[in-house]
Amino acid sequence: MREAIPRARRPIGLVLALALAAAVNAAAQTKDVEVGLIAPMSGPYARQGQVMKMAADMAIETINQQGGIKSLGGAKLKLEVFDAGDSVEKAKNAAQRMVADAPNLVVATGAYLSSFTLAVTEVTERAQLPVVTFSYSDLITSRGFKYVFQTSATGVQQAEGSLPALMEMAEKASGKRPQTVGIVMDNTAASVSFVKPMRDHQFEKLGLKLVVDETFTPPLANATPLIQKVRSARPDILILLPTVISDAKLLLEKMNEFGLGRGKLPTIANGAAILDPDLRNNMNIEQLEGVMAVVADWTTSAQKDFVAEVKKKTGEPWATQHFVTTYGDIWIFKAALEAAGKADRESVAKALHAMNLTGGAANFFPGNGKLKFDENGRREGASLLIVQWQKGVPITVYPAKDAISPPLWPKQ
Repeated sequence: MREAIPRARRPIGLVLALALAAAVNAAAQTKDVEVGLIAPMSGPYARQGQVMKMAADMAIETINQQGGIKSLGGAKLKLEVFDAGDSVEKAKNAAQRMVADAPNLVVATGAYLSSFTLAVTEVTERAQLPVVTFSYSDLITSRGFKYVFQTSATGVQQAEGSLPALMEMAEKASGKRPQTVGIVMDNTAASVSFVKPMRDHQFEKLGLKLVVDETFTPPLANATPLIQKVRSARPDILILLPTVISDAKLLLEKMNEFGLGRGKLPTIANGAAILDPDLRNNMNIEQLEGVMAVVADWTTSAQKDFVAEVKKKTGEPWATQHFVTTYGDIWIFKAALEAAGKADRESVAKALHAMNLTGGAANFFPGNGKLKFDENGRREGASLLIVQWQKGVPITVYPAKDAISPPLWPKQ
């Protein structure tokens, strides 16, 4: 057997080679871990994409400052951003670029609209790239995919949970149960998913008569014909479902012009477009008073420190749904990477399927206090929040355990 060379007698070249190999190995253990954000960065939805990027940047900065991914030797997270644009086709093309141009990407979040997410995840599933999304559509986790993880309460869950809560609010505030309802909605997947169970069985079950039922394709050019029909029918409740901020502005301004705003007609949206700071910046604040939205996430009474940090670091007046969820998604990535101990897609996907968190990332998603995905990638125990404009700020009003203020309901 060949005798090992004592350290003192090793040639200088061999010592240098061993040192170099050790350095290369250490560097390999701590190289940046690429995580992706695919969201609209251009077009009418760009504001939401920019908010999501702000949230991802803030979370990544905090994680990296706290030592990165410890199970990977302190590796730092690095964000790669892909523009989903303003159409399903553009979102699909962005997903194709993402999997082709970023082979080292281990996990991603996005893609804002459910219709975008459905197209994007068809591409990422084939590439075995795990995607964590907050999009609402039930179809996202109903296709048997192994690499898609949905953190939100789905559109059906929100619809089935929200309407009884809203009826209860109305009866408690006014002493009278609503009897008629109107719908004005866009034709995006999230809106369609939200109203389907209402039309299928909830209206009948709750004794509500549908007196207005209008659908439009965003962006909206003219809100007058839609709101004229609402004024003529005068429902007790209006379900108003725009997903574009400019559409929300047009609709609410027209409602005020026709004497239906400022709490006179109880108005309930779904999703965060109608709660965005840009809407307040471009409208009379009083025109927003009392408008509500059913969302799957928002800041709650337990997140005062987080709200203060968001304001300080970003200048945003409040953390929207898309900020809170994207911030939480990055912490989900950290937890999965720590558990996996490897920066590869398959290991991260397995860690996500096995995840069962309390605290940490779970604090950013309402529900049962846990963060766990079922076999289809749908978060177990996900629940909804109801947020209402009060004195120029959208705040959580339901459920009581998460509420910052009690809800306001117009007297009948």
